[in-house]
Formats: sequence, C-alpha cells, structure tokens
Amino acid sequence: MNIQIPRGTQDILPGEVELWQYIEEKAKDVCRRYNYHEIRTPIFEHTDLFQRGVGDTTDIVQKEMYTFTDRGNRSLTLRPEGTAAVVRSYVEKKMYGQPNQPTKLFYTGPMFRYERPQSGRMRQFVQFGVEALGSQDPAIDAEVLALVMGLYEELGLKNVKLVLNSLGDKDSREAHRQALIDHFRPSINEFCDDCQSRLEKNPLRILDCKKDREHPLMNNAPSILDYLNEESSTYFSQVKNYLDRLGIAYVVDPTLVRGLDYYYHTAFEIMSEGEGFGAITTLCGGGRYTGLVEEIGGPSTPGIGFAFSIERVIMALKAQEQAIPAAPQLDCYLVSLGDAAKEKTVELLYQLRRAGISADKDYLDKKMKAQFKAADRLQARFTAILGDDELSQGKINVKEMETGEQSEIDLASFIDYIKGKTVGGK
Repeated sequence: MNIQIPRGTQDILPGEVELWQYIEEKAKDVCRRYNYHEIRTPIFEHTDLFQRGVGDTTDIVQKEMYTFTDRGNRSLTLRPEGTAAVVRSYVEKKMYGQPNQPTKLFYTGPMFRYERPQSGRMRQFVQFGVEALGSQDPAIDAEVLALVMGLYEELGLKNVKLVLNSLGDKDSREAHRQALIDHFRPSINEFCDDCQSRLEKNPLRILDCKKDREHPLMNNAPSILDYLNEESSTYFSQVKNYLDRLGIAYVVDPTLVRGLDYYYHTAFEIMSEGEGFGAITTLCGGGRYTGLVEEIGGPSTPGIGFAFSIERVIMALKAQEQAIPAAPQLDCYLVSLGDAAKEKTVELLYQLRRAGISADKDYLDKKMKAQFKAADRLQARFTAILGDDELSQGKINVKEMETGEQSEIDLASFIDYIKGKTVGGK
C-alpha cells in the first residue's frame, strides 16, 4: 500500500528544519526583548469560537475551515488562525485581571485552511503571531509594527514594505459602509456571487475581492480615509508620528482591507518587493481590533496583533538568496576498532552527551574507513579513534578534522579534553 502525504501538507526534513528553528528562535528572542510571552493553545477549538470571533462573512469561515463532529456530537474545528484562540484563552483564564497590563503574548504553531495549495500557501502551515491586549495607546500599535519590522531586518530580509491604512472607529466604519453600499449597489450584478452577498453584510470586503479587482468601480470606490471622524483621524496621525520617530518607513494605502471582521483603526500588511518571490507578495498582516474579547464573553478590551506564515518568510529569504544558517556541526564522532573498544565507545558516547557535547558513533559495524567517511559527512569537529590496543593502554587518539592535527589523550581525561575544545572553548 503506497500511502502519500495529504495534499497541501509537507514534510520538513533534517537539513531544512534547521532554518525553521533559526527563524522561530530569532522570533522568540525579539519577543523576549519586547517583553512578549509565549502562549500555546489547542490545535482544535469549538467551531463557534471561529464563527463568532473570525466572522461568519469571511472566506475562512465560509469556505476554508476544517470542521468535524467528535464522538460527543460536538462541532470542532482545526484552528485556521491564532487570534481567536488566544483571545478565548485570555478571557477564560481572566488574564485581563492580572496586574501587568497590557497583556503581551506571542504564539507559533500549525494552522489549517482548506484552499488551493500553491507556492508558500499550504493547507497546513506554520504561523507566528503576536497579540497585545488591553491598551488603546497608539504607541503600542507602533511597538507591534517595530517588533515585526525589526524581526524581518534581523533575519536579513530586504526589500520589504510596510503598508498602512486606518479602518476608523465604529462611527467612521458605518459611514464608510453606507457609502460603499451606495457606490456598488447600482452595478452589483456585474460582480461575483461572493461580492453580491457581501454588499449588505460586509461591503468593505468587496474591496478585497481577487476576482473583481479590475472592475472600474474598484478604482473610484469611496476611501475610508475620507470618512474618518476627528478621533479616528487623530489616532491614525499619532500612529504615523510614532513610526516617523522610530525611523520606520511606511506607505499609506486607503484600499488596504484585512479579511477578518474584527479590525478597526490601524490595519497593515508587510509586502516583499524582492525579485523572484512570486505573485502573492504579502508576508504579514495584522491590525487593531475591538469587540472580539466581548464577543467571546470578556470585558470591553482593545487589542492589536499580527501573524505571518514561516513558509513565506523562507520563500522570501530564498528568493533574495539570503545566506541560510548551516546545520550545527557534530562536536565529536567516535570510531572504534575491536569488540572491547566498541563496548567502551558506548560508555564514552553517553558521558560526552551528559557533558553537553553533541556526539555520535557507528551502529552498523562499518569498517574503520567507512566510519571516518561518516564523521566527514556529519561534519564532526573531532574524531576520536579507540582500538582494543589503545583501550588496554588507557589512551585514545583525537583528530581535529579541520586541521588534521592528531593527539593521543589519556582516556581518563578524554571527556574533559573534548569539553574544553567544544562546550568550554567555543
């Protein structure tokens, strides 16, 4: 029986997974410096969480969710995004009552969306995201943007562009919503079925339609920036002012629309302008949201966050031919010759690893020449050779692979010698 991997998923093998680990560790380190703390939520949640939290007019809820009924006849869904689950935990665990506010969290893990697989867009993908809950200060909008732009810079990504928009507060959005309905209604029959259903429910999302993006009415649709009230306009100006003070470049795009229903005020995307990246240029998206915490049963709480898929970061790094961190070298490879020496290397290998040294040995009874070849393939820094004769003399030969220098070491001091050359002498 030939069983293959499901469509839209991938195996990440040794040699490639180290790049994933590098990106994840770099992201965690940046979050540590910004005082964001990790949260881990379940891979599946009650379906109602996403229907209420993400919005029942979104493509995610209507078309893309992996939903199933468990043996207790409960409807569950593999998480399609991270924000709703984080907010559910925030409410359920009453994090809003903790003394240190705002609550600043980050997460990483697999998400699931049923859509046509393509380069950099999988049905199971790994997402990294940040959420800051409990502050209405425009400065935290700038902080979140500084965090992700700084992370991309530290990863070595070039030619990235921050695109900003304001979706305004509730009053501004309602005024803009009515203007969009009046604008599109006379010709709505010329639009796709999705846009026709969105006209009354969520006309803002018509602007995000991929099928009708070339329709003439898209070019002169009412701009949200023309409908911002004084409070919303002031808020957006403050966000831009903070970004200017931090030296973070941005472009304002009044047509930028996020795909989820809970966004208001600041919305943003980060695009890759590098050659060879592909047609879908968005690396990251996010923005400020309101009403989500209340929808899930918590107190009125503002929030802001972003998310990006690690797959797309890797695509961007490879497209610009960014130097990728090499897999870590093995510190020591043990080569044995003779039955007694083979038994001793099992003991030595254990002691090396206990001392914090990465080490390995042959388990296939290879000849000595083949064992040396294995040490070369593993890029071992040192190869230690032990034969029955050396064992009887209490000695072991250690070869530094880069220089070829070889030394005879007392077996009793071997572990400390390697430790001084690797763990203690890096």
